[in-house]
Amino acid sequence: MKDAMPPIPVTILTGFLGSGKTTLLNRILQERHGHRIAVIENEFGEAGIDNELLVQDRDEQIIEMNNGCICCTVRGDLVRILGELHARKAAGQLQFDRVVIETTGLADPAPVAQTFFVDEDIGRQYLLDAIVTMVDAKHAPQQLDEHHEAQEQVGFADRILITKTDVVPPEDVTALRQRLVQMNPRAKLGEARHGQASIDDLLDIRGFDLDAILEIEPGFLTDVDHVHDDDVSSFVFREDRPLDLERIEDFLGGIVQVYGAKLMRYKGVLNIQGMKQRVVLQGVHMLMASDAGAAWKRGEKRESKMVFIGRDMPKELLLDGLAQCVATQG
Repeated sequence: MKDAMPPIPVTILTGFLGSGKTTLLNRILQERHGHRIAVIENEFGEAGIDNELLVQDRDEQIIEMNNGCICCTVRGDLVRILGELHARKAAGQLQFDRVVIETTGLADPAPVAQTFFVDEDIGRQYLLDAIVTMVDAKHAPQQLDEHHEAQEQVGFADRILITKTDVVPPEDVTALRQRLVQMNPRAKLGEARHGQASIDDLLDIRGFDLDAILEIEPGFLTDVDHVHDDDVSSFVFREDRPLDLERIEDFLGGIVQVYGAKLMRYKGVLNIQGMKQRVVLQGVHMLMASDAGAAWKRGEKRESKMVFIGRDMPKELLLDGLAQCVATQG
């Protein structure tokens, strides 16, 4: 028996840690393009931040999946969530036209894409439209040298968007573009500055080509094994008391100068003394920035939460130092 609804298009948004996926996704959610989008986003580690960073209104359904990589330990959850979304749409309980899956920066996109071909129900209910990969112009050369996942993200892409081109010399961007073309000549290259990219280059592009994927990965439909670098870990800092922003920025500024190479990604939502808005702090290696986020709602619990992902990180030093950033009363 065929489904009454046509297959729902799905975009897999991937890219290594700190490449700008959430920034782009916020841009998609804010733009008045007429699309109703369900977002499934996954983070590496015990606690998520991105769900708090995403703009939410009545036209978007945002579902967060934590404590595992979407391409392995929570893949069963992905199948379940997609099935539930489809059932609720069919029953008229949810209104959305397409799905965007934002993977963790450590995800190999192949097993995520496999889901739409090896699960019969999901393959009938959904259409994999494209894999869009974000590439950080500042850190990509090193990431592509050191991380298999970064290479896979580029290799499987139907669209590649280069970010942070404004913080590196033009010749470095040119060299990166040439490298990306050599790695994946079939993917269209573009740029996204501060999340600015054409919606027409991201949605309804029918870019996924199974035959092309099978040429570069013959075992795509049968190989479901996936292994992560075991030396990559994460931890979370939480604090209920208000923090002093200047102290945090001074402390982390010193930390990244010494340990920046080990800190692959760090991001948080902070409760700052004297501020009605939450502060969003994000960083990749030695690049760190903070900005004002949404205002705290009346009655909402004000809590600071920061997630750190990296190799051989000075965990105790970071936790102890951040604990010293609690604002003094008065």
